Amino acid sequence: MVINHNLKRLKSTIFVLISALLLIVYFNKISNADIKPNDKFSPQEVVEIQLTSLQNNSINNLGIYQCWLFAHPDNKKYTGPLDRFTSMIESKPYDVLLNSFHFKTKLIFQNKNDAKVEVLLDSKNKNKYKILWSLSRSNISNECRNCWMTIGVSQPYNLGPII
Repeated sequence: MVINHNLKRLKSTIFVLISALLLIVYFNKISNADIKPNDKFSPQEVVEIQLTSLQNNSINNLGIYQCWLFAHPDNKKYTGPLDRFTSMIESKPYDVLLNSFHFKTKLIFQNKNDAKVEVLLDSKNKNKYKILWSLSRSNISNECRNCWMTIGVSQPYNLGPII
């Protein structure tokens, strides 16, 4: 009787632990891509959010999803829905953005509605790239009235091996 009771208790404990672990994993996946565009982010901060997300992209592409959230609606007309955007980021020449070693951003232009951010990026392929991010203001929701979003990204220019 005691062994049967202990076995039932062990099974119950294992079930609770596995359920808790699955919930933690599920909510962690949701929370990794929950930074939404809003009026508080500067153009440089938007680019850094996108680059950090791509730098830490996961097997389920939450980093790409996070980046896509900050794509301007006019940009999405060209890059398409998330699945097409994901294919574009995973393909040349933009694949160098994924899982990079290091990046540095510099605001090089800003007026009331437009901004440009220069990026120097050390890619996982051990080359340094120069990329120009273009941003514009957008009004997509109550939380995002006049917020900065990416309107375009230049093709990465290879500056040569990382020294």
